[in-house]
Amino acid sequence: MTLRFVTTNPGKVREAREYLADPVEQLDFDTPEIQDEDLGAVAAHKAREAYRHAGEPVIVDDAGLFVDALDGFPGPYSSYVEDRLGIERVWRLVEPETDHAAAFRGVVAYCDSESFAATPEPVDHDDRRGQDLDADDRAGATTDEQVREGDLPVKLFYGVAPGRIVPPRGDGGFGFDPIFEYDDRTFAEMDPAEKNAVSHRGRALERFAEWYETR
Repeated sequence: MTLRFVTTNPGKVREAREYLADPVEQLDFDTPEIQDEDLGAVAAHKAREAYRHAGEPVIVDDAGLFVDALDGFPGPYSSYVEDRLGIERVWRLVEPETDHAAAFRGVVAYCDSESFAATPEPVDHDDRRGQDLDADDRAGATTDEQVREGDLPVKLFYGVAPGRIVPPRGDGGFGFDPIFEYDDRTFAEMDPAEKNAVSHRGRALERFAEWYETR
């Protein structure tokens, strides 16, 4: 079965193909995006809208850079902040702080209109219960009690990459990659395979692929 990855970034599709045995094709659809502090809520909404558009199984992803010294900012608003402020200004915000710790957090959301058996991965039924859990807690939560008739259930798979904010280095990657250091190198200094192996998206895709083989 062909799985549609709804994204405007072909690099994400190539990354997904590394983890999935079934064919993965890009679906270039501008999904409506809600503003929410919960990455899972954003991704679930996008997955529902994408499924309604495509009428076949879809995955979408959402991610953000969470900086400890900035109380998690820019988080779910990372794309907007990158566009408006740029990575240099974000680095300058963090530079005077003593704590440069940060993490990329991401979520892959899957929707095929069918219900899901209870598993450790959470299911979003658009009722926003459990929203106070952070990504690490939610990755081990069971939410089979959240079923509400008439909703499109969405399966969520989380990934986290811990690191720190540094002055921009490297010519690869995209977004905040040049200022995010993992294991002494920024994401922008890694080749795609190296980054995929440790990135938040790669970890979320790995969890999704393991589950999807049983779907």
